[in-house]
Amino acid sequence: MQYIELRELLKGFTIFSLREIRSLDSSFHRRRLSEWQEKGYIRKVVRSYYVFSDLEMNESVLFEIANRIYAPSYISLEMALSYYHLIPESVYGVTSVSTRRTYTFRTPIAEFSYRTMKPALFFGYELVKYNGEVYKIASIEKAILDYLYLHPDINTPGDFAGLRIDRDMLFDQAKKERADEFLSRFDQKTLTGRFRTLWEFLVSDREGI
Repeated sequence: MQYIELRELLKGFTIFSLREIRSLDSSFHRRRLSEWQEKGYIRKVVRSYYVFSDLEMNESVLFEIANRIYAPSYISLEMALSYYHLIPESVYGVTSVSTRRTYTFRTPIAEFSYRTMKPALFFGYELVKYNGEVYKIASIEKAILDYLYLHPDINTPGDFAGLRIDRDMLFDQAKKERADEFLSRFDQKTLTGRFRTLWEFLVSDREGI
């Protein structure tokens, strides 16, 4: 297979794998990928995953890549909180949760980090479409619960204040009923108590403005 053929066959792909290439050409040898990297045609993201060098990077592209290179996973934690404009800080790297072990990929494109969640807690994400592609990202309620679940040390008003959550953005987007439904699936009294304390703290802080 020549590069121009590959480019045409995979023109709709944001990221592609060696397996996908071989599904098109079973005799394809991976040394061609090294040749194309040397010529600057493609870039390696992680083992067996590549992108075309002229791919324009943006948030949606990075999210899809994050979903693909370590599946199953969905965007959550700091990255999702930033996506929903809940926190003021810029987030370094793309954060996700996965049913696989905690892992971080430091790539030429970005740093992709994953935290482990039990399979029973792998829910509460949205499917977002863009340019014919789809990526998975936690709903605003699940992103908050994922963050609290994986940061059990955050449990006091001082800790909550330190998160600097934008109250207006939260209450404009989040639904307490949906968060309560998710909490019932976590089935953890401590997490439920911490979330309700956080919610009450943000409500009272908002009313005190």
